[in-house]
Amino acid sequence: MGILEELYQELVLTRYKAPKKRGTLPDPTHTGGGKNPACGDQVELYLKVEDGKIAAARYQGEGCAVSQASADLLAEAVEGKTVAEALELAKKFKAMVVEGRPPAPELGDLAALAGVAKLPSRVKCATLAWHALEEALGEGV
Repeated sequence: MGILEELYQELVLTRYKAPKKRGTLPDPTHTGGGKNPACGDQVELYLKVEDGKIAAARYQGEGCAVSQASADLLAEAVEGKTVAEALELAKKFKAMVVEGRPPAPELGDLAALAGVAKLPSRVKCATLAWHALEEALGEGV
């Protein structure tokens, strides 16, 4: 394993063990959720959208390190973004983990999950929170 892969793996484990955005919002304007019946992962996403921007994002959930780190990184990444920007970020994230495309620069720390593309059984884990984001913002899955 290369040094970059080790750093990314460490980031995923750190966000799983010490999440920054786990919790609920008192008055979310948008919510979305999902379950992965194959492995038991579940995520509920809470968003506060004000004037077309995501002012706050939090999540609750249970599951593997990949699903929970992805949710935590998502919540951090979308705060301050417009709804359109957040949905575009979802497309780029999915292109990276589903199609194996190189990480777009705007994905930032989300690039830590790029290796999921090589593990088909983990793709649903990584994308669960992103489907919840699309559901919450009315884009479906």
